[in-house]
Amino acid sequence: MNTRYHKYYFIIGFSALSLTACVTKKYERPALNSNDLYRDNTTADTSTMANLPWKNLFTDAPLQVLIQQGINENLDLKQAIERIKVAEATLLQNKAALLPSLTADVSVTDAKQSRAALNFPPGININTETQTYRAQLSTSWEADIWGKLSSAKRSAYASLLQTDAAKRAVQTQLIANIANSYYNLLALDKQLSITEQTIRIRQADVETMKSLKEGAVVNGAAVVQSEANLYAAQVTLPDLKRSIRETENALSILLGKGAGKIDRGTLDQQTVYSNLQTGVSAQLLQNRPDVQAAEFALRAAFENKNVAKAYFYPALTLTANGGLSSLSLKNFFDNSVFYNLIGGITQPIFNKGQNKARLKTAEAQQQMAFYGFQQTLLTSGQEVSNALYAYQAASEKETTRAKQIASLTKAVDYTKELLRYSSATNYTDVLTSEQSLLAAQLSSINDRLQKLQSVVNLYRALGGGWKE
Repeated sequence: MNTRYHKYYFIIGFSALSLTACVTKKYERPALNSNDLYRDNTTADTSTMANLPWKNLFTDAPLQVLIQQGINENLDLKQAIERIKVAEATLLQNKAALLPSLTADVSVTDAKQSRAALNFPPGININTETQTYRAQLSTSWEADIWGKLSSAKRSAYASLLQTDAAKRAVQTQLIANIANSYYNLLALDKQLSITEQTIRIRQADVETMKSLKEGAVVNGAAVVQSEANLYAAQVTLPDLKRSIRETENALSILLGKGAGKIDRGTLDQQTVYSNLQTGVSAQLLQNRPDVQAAEFALRAAFENKNVAKAYFYPALTLTANGGLSSLSLKNFFDNSVFYNLIGGITQPIFNKGQNKARLKTAEAQQQMAFYGFQQTLLTSGQEVSNALYAYQAASEKETTRAKQIASLTKAVDYTKELLRYSSATNYTDVLTSEQSLLAAQLSSINDRLQKLQSVVNLYRALGGGWKE
């Protein structure tokens, strides 16, 4: 190739590279309203509990053991890690596409032909046989003049970051699920304990009613009602025990093990975290792994559109091969060198509408990814708002519920005393007050559970759980 052709190739290549920016664009985060996503929360303080390591939030020792076991063994988390490996391999493949290919080929060709086939006179049949020995290297390289290959690489990289963010989102959800299931288990234990205590009290009530009947203070109806009241409490035990067992089994699955007993503390030992710092909603873009994953999905779709646009432009491919070829093995390295160098530009003209369809698909997928990004961000703000209000509501209920239980406890004591020493009341009043007291006690456990779980949900909604 002479100097003139070198100059032409240089001019063409430089011109093409200068046009790359006109074909492929650089990603920029789209305009999204990430401010004021928390309802009735106008704080400007950027301190957020999302930056708190999970061990600092969950100080209960058995719960810490369970969370660590879940992080180590949970199968959903392990699948997320494997998806990262797949994305890493895809990225390496797209990086390699920018490099030239290189193949080696060694061959021996044996060709045999009769002399008759070469129009020799009849009766003469002489065979000719030749061997060709060849060893060659072949290479091919596509010049990335329109940024197609670079965009594909950036898309693969964004997909890798997306899978990594998705893995972190799985971890934050896993920690929240383990903590919520653990607290639910403690609440069921407490409900079982209160119910068993209530059963013991009502068993004593039955004996008391029988004694009062013998003293003609109450009639047989009161005795039967007291027995029915006892059975009403006893009948709830099987369902409570079933719920405890099912919660243990569900928690075992989160830990990546077979169904079994869960070691745990008590509900009364739990301390509710009260420093609920939310920061500003714009921080969700950095703290929420699922929001990050949604943006990385948008970036990948953006780069895929760049790739689709590049298909409309010519591709420059350089191919070369060279090696040794000889009819005699002993002369293989003597004057047997050959080589070929080919440069070609391919311009699509008619491709059955594939390029247009590819671009329309990529544009639609990018728009879908944008809507998904926007939806994930809005949903994250909603989850923070819901968790904050759930904590507030639980706190208000706890205060009122304590007063209710204190009043109902006095009502039970008063009606029992009146029943024992006067005719101013009957056992129906005792029955009503006892049932109301048990319902209030069980509800107070649910209030406590709601408060604990609202902290867990707020922590996850803010993006906590993946930072060390």
